[in-house]
Amino acid sequence: MARLVTRVRADVRLDGVTLLAPVPRPGKILGIGLNYADHVAESKMEPPTDQLWFAKMPTAVTGPFSAIEIPMVSDALDYEAELAFIIGRRCRHVSKSDAHKFIFGYCAANDVSVRDWQFRTTQFLLGKSFDTHAPFGPWIVTADDINDPHELPIRCFVNGELRQKSNTRNLIFNCYAQIEHLSKVMTLEPGDVIFTGTPGGVGWGHKPPRPLRSGDRVRVEIDGIGAIENLVRTETKSH
Repeated sequence: MARLVTRVRADVRLDGVTLLAPVPRPGKILGIGLNYADHVAESKMEPPTDQLWFAKMPTAVTGPFSAIEIPMVSDALDYEAELAFIIGRRCRHVSKSDAHKFIFGYCAANDVSVRDWQFRTTQFLLGKSFDTHAPFGPWIVTADDINDPHELPIRCFVNGELRQKSNTRNLIFNCYAQIEHLSKVMTLEPGDVIFTGTPGGVGWGHKPPRPLRSGDRVRVEIDGIGAIENLVRTETKSH
């Protein structure tokens, strides 16, 4: 993972730079669904007995303060505030007790979702993989600077209105259990990004649903890590 990290001078002013995604093209972006009890309840689903995984394509990555787009083919855009972690060492068949050794660090993330495409079939991939729909950052806080990744307050605001408020202690399957489970199936490699699930309060949990609109601002905050904030805009056709 060290080869993916660019060393910069500590005195660079943040207001003089544009922060890009800390891992611009991950080999894998994996997300777990239904991983907070209140989100399970608002989704009208049964609590999971096993981990529910989907992928987001690497082309969905965008910067922590870059725009996210309402796609031309849908207006069912939703937010999901999440803790994300970055794999730091190649691993396979890792126990839960050893899993922490393979995490490089943590980010705030928004698992932006296009709900009609997500639920069009039983496979979530397309609804999770539109371009610009995987902002995370604003940087990677290394694992040695996080005392306990399962005691982090997490919040989401839309235009300053608090929509989601929880704590990572409420994860049904915690970060280490996620690594144990995934590594039974596949090799996890440095730079892979894992989205750990969202708490209740998503737009589609409201009655009626509250989709994101052009001009909205979505902010995800995690104490001890930082915040990302993305302007919502309508996609324009590129050539």
